[in-house]
Amino acid sequence: MQDVVVKIAQSEQEKQDAFFVRKEVFVKEQGLPLPLEVDDLDKIATHIVAYYKQQPIAASRIIVNDKSDSVKVERLSVLPKFRRKQIGIQMMQTIEAFIRKNFPNVSVIKIHAQIHAIPFYEKQGFSVTSPEFMDNYIPHRAIEKHI
Repeated sequence: MQDVVVKIAQSEQEKQDAFFVRKEVFVKEQGLPLPLEVDDLDKIATHIVAYYKQQPIAASRIIVNDKSDSVKVERLSVLPKFRRKQIGIQMMQTIEAFIRKNFPNVSVIKIHAQIHAIPFYEKQGFSVTSPEFMDNYIPHRAIEKHI
C-alpha cells in the first residue's frame, strides 16, 4: 500500500501510537484484558509502528535477549480496515532489516503466532516449531525463521 511509512519508534508519541494500535486490536477487538496486553516488557522492547497519512495503523515490538542468538517479535497488529493490504509484510520486512542491521549475532526470529496468522508467517519464511498452546486465552503456535 502506498503512503505507508513503517518506522522504529523513537519518541514517546510513536510508542503511544504503537500502544494505540495494539489496544484497538488486542483489547477492543479480541477482548484481551489491558493488563495482559501492556506489560513490563514494553519498557525494554523496541517498538515498530506503521503510519498511513500520519495516522498509526499497525504495530509490533521486538524483545532482544542479549544472552541468546534469537529475538522475539511480539504483538504484530494491523487495524482491521488496513488488513490484506500488505501492511503486515511491510512490518515484517522492516523488523527483519532492523534485526539484521542492529543485532548481527542474531540468527533466529521467534514468534508465538495466533493460529489464524500462521499462513501469513509461513509466507514470510517462518516454520512452526511447537504444538498448539494457549497464550492469554488464545490458541497459538511457536514459529521461527532462521536469518
